[in-house]
Order: sequence, then structure tokens, then C-alpha cells
Amino acid sequence: MAAAKKKRSNGLLYVAFIFLKRIVKKHPLAIRWFHWINFPVLTVMIWSGLLIYWANDVYRLGWGDKTLVKFFPQSIYDALNVPFHLSTGMAFHFFFMWLFFVNGFLYVLYTIFSGEWRYLAPDKHSFKEAWLVLLHDLHIRKTAPPQGKYNAAQRVAYSAIIVMGAGSIITGLAIYKPIQLYWLCYLCGGYEAARIEHFALTIGYVLFFLIHVIQVILAGWNNFQAMVTGFEVEQYKEVTVPEPEPAETTTTDA
Repeated sequence: MAAAKKKRSNGLLYVAFIFLKRIVKKHPLAIRWFHWINFPVLTVMIWSGLLIYWANDVYRLGWGDKTLVKFFPQSIYDALNVPFHLSTGMAFHFFFMWLFFVNGFLYVLYTIFSGEWRYLAPDKHSFKEAWLVLLHDLHIRKTAPPQGKYNAAQRVAYSAIIVMGAGSIITGLAIYKPIQLYWLCYLCGGYEAARIEHFALTIGYVLFFLIHVIQVILAGWNNFQAMVTGFEVEQYKEVTVPEPEPAETTTTDA
């Protein structure tokens, strides 16, 4: 508790600031389950996808014979023990993709029927405010725009990850069954285009994952706890102003 003094004409007034805590409900149980199921499933999907990609690692950034970045250097494969695990990668990838699909599908249904989508879906101001959130996180802007349950950057990012998930399922099926699902492969621009799109989405997941973890660390334990327990402990300030003491009076005999 902290106290501050304010001058009055008749003396001093002590104003007391009392810091209290309250529990604020943040995430429903279903949202927490979907989140924590998706985390290991997506991790396995990325790992097994890398085992598959090793067999034909053709992608790079560059032009002509000039390569700026190769996906991926042999040192990364060796460090992660990736080489010669193609069949293992395919087995894990094709099994866990159904868990990834079912978990994501149920998550979308839940957000629609529970009304949680109202907190997640971006509005017409979200993209502008997301830029302001980024400037604030980079300490370029002093104040962040007002937010509700999620800030604008989170709303854009979490909605984008749902679209990316749908894209991964579509492109993944197009690669998995290019003959049987020829029409889906055609919609993706052909087999090679579908494979590039699938790979680009995977890189997007990795970047999202890294940024997400960094943001969680910066936000602190209270934010992480909310995704585990469903609530946050919020500190607020209460101001108390004691009643002024009555003035002494004197009486005189007539």
C-alpha cells in the first residue's frame, strides 16, 4: 500500500492507494484443449515433414546458379538425424495429419457456435492497429492501441493461422493423392505448385511458432498461466479517502 498527501486549506489530507488482486476469466476449457493438442501435433507434423522433404530438398532462395539460402544445409539434417528416415516421416505425417485436421475442424466449429469468433476475427480497424501494436512491441511507439481479449495483432495472426491450416490440408491432400484428387491438385496450380505452397505454409508455421513463443515469454507468467488455468490474476488500484476529522469546537459561558 502506498499513500500520497494532498494539501488542503485546513490541513493535510491523506489519500491511500491500495493495490488489490482479482481473478479474471480468460480462456474457456475447450480453447485450452484445442491449443495444447495442436501444439505437439503441429510439432510432429513439421518434424515428419522435414524427414520427407530431405528426400527431395530442391528449394532455395537465389537466382540462376547463385544461392542465398538453401532449404536446408546438410549440417541441419545431420544435427536433427534426418537422413534416411523417409518412411518414418511419411508414416508419422500421414497419421498425424488426421489429428491436425480433426482438432482444427472442431476448433473452428467451437469458435463459431460458442461466439468466440467475435474475439478472434479481425475487424476493419485490426490491420491498422496491428501495425501500431508492432511498433509498440519494438519500442518505437510508446502506447499500444486499446485491446479487448486479444489485441489487433493477435486477431490477425490467429485468424491467419486458421486459413494457413486449411491451406495445409488442401495442398497436403493434393500432394498425397495427385491422381485421385486431380481436381484439387489442379485448383492448387498443379503438383509442383501445391508442393511449393505446402512448403511455404510450413515455413510460415515455424516463423509463427517462434514469434508466438517470444511474445509469450515477454508477456510473462500471468499470460502463460491463463492458457493453462483459464484465468489471469489482475492487479488493480483502489483509492480510499478517509473522512476528515471533525473540527474541535469551544464554548463560552454567557
